[in-house]
Amino acid sequence: MNTNELVSIIIPTYNRADHICHAVESALSQSYKDKEVIVVDDGSTDDTQVRLKRYGSQIQIVVQPNAGPASARNRGIEESAGEIIAFLDSDDSWLPTKLERQVSLLRRAGGSVPCCVCNALLKFADSRELSSFSVAWLEPQHEEGLWTNVPEVLATRFLLFNQTLAVRRAVLERIGGFEPSYAVLEDYDLALRLSLEGPWAFLSEPLAIWNGGSPGSLSEASKGSQVDLKGYIVRMQEKMLAEMDLREMPTSTRQLARRELERARRELRATMMSHNISWPIAAAGHIARRLERIRRSVARRAPWFPRMESAALA
Repeated sequence: MNTNELVSIIIPTYNRADHICHAVESALSQSYKDKEVIVVDDGSTDDTQVRLKRYGSQIQIVVQPNAGPASARNRGIEESAGEIIAFLDSDDSWLPTKLERQVSLLRRAGGSVPCCVCNALLKFADSRELSSFSVAWLEPQHEEGLWTNVPEVLATRFLLFNQTLAVRRAVLERIGGFEPSYAVLEDYDLALRLSLEGPWAFLSEPLAIWNGGSPGSLSEASKGSQVDLKGYIVRMQEKMLAEMDLREMPTSTRQLARRELERARRELRATMMSHNISWPIAAAGHIARRLERIRRSVARRAPWFPRMESAALA
């Protein structure tokens, strides 16, 4: 497939010398020809630069002091020229047709559709393999098409995002890119904001591969900062609800977002209690967290819990 739409592939990396070349080769091997590959080295102290020299002019390398993944991706956006932007983490990879199929679907969907996401194969350190759609309880009625209730679904759960995304540059610039103040979950924040920009195109086939639990990965680092993690979620959902109110979105959607915000606040309070130095308060916090997990499990079976709604493209 060869078109005039340039796709910018942005790969942020920090001390992932043993993984970065696999990601770069995955990007260079895409069947879509009109592309540029930008690696943003976010202050690595290992031999990342030495490993990348082999690619010469095939890639653009941007080096900056360590500022975190959100800042690195934003820097990549600034340095890029593509009408469509795609992100790949330095320890993950894509199947060769990912970009070709996403660009084709975006073209068919039209300019009002802000982005396209695909399914992903999740490979865990304990040898389990799942799909990102199944983990997020997404069961599309079509192999590809339009996802029509994105805000309702993402208000209630996470979806692996960065590695599966192809987004129109104009939309990404309009909503402001990634929020650099978030050390983790910056992708969820962006997904929430993008969800308010209209229906998404989607591909139910796994076209990205996520490798979980590798040393130094963000998914591993986030496990040690649960209070911060819950605090970020509350901030993101507060912003999302405020934006929904400004846009006067349907009452049912705002009620759902408000319910999820209250749940997030309860989880934050319970997590903070569980880290208290007073053992009675900590014990109460652990109990409250278990109760929230039970409530969450029950909610997934409730009739109001949003299921993915999709429509086929003509």
